[in-house]
Amino acid sequence: MSLALRAAPLVFVAAVVQVGTISGTRILGAEPDILLVTVIAVALVAGSIPGAVAGFAGGLLVDVMSLATLGTTSILLILAGYWAGRYGETTGRGRAYGPPLAASAITILAAVGGVALHFLLGQPVSARTALAGAIPSAIVAAGLVVAMHRLAFALLEPARPFDRPGQVEIV
Repeated sequence: MSLALRAAPLVFVAAVVQVGTISGTRILGAEPDILLVTVIAVALVAGSIPGAVAGFAGGLLVDVMSLATLGTTSILLILAGYWAGRYGETTGRGRAYGPPLAASAITILAAVGGVALHFLLGQPVSARTALAGAIPSAIVAAGLVVAMHRLAFALLEPARPFDRPGQVEIV
């Protein structure tokens, strides 16, 4: 089964849970963003391109389900998925602090990017409210990403014991 088919149910369920049950819930004064955490976890396991695709699909689902401006969440989640994937491909792979560090940094950057995007679109946005909630959101995301990363790793990492390259023989 391809990577996209394995990641799609995870992203779909996260988007539905985000819009259906998490919306309006507060933890430490911030609304947890399950979809952002899921996109980060998928990107850390699968890479930058699958992370960006998961961000686009999840963001589009959330925008459609919540009747928000179409594409704003997608743009932010594409960037979040891509950069989380790049971090996972280059420096974060195999480190215990990688997922919480990526989740907290990308959550803060997504809040700043969201304010900038809404400002550029001419929509009213309170930077103080959005950025004041970024630090508690980053703390919550760092806690949630540990469990989500383990789930994404179990679902997306293929068990291929025979695909490892052997020793090279020079003839």
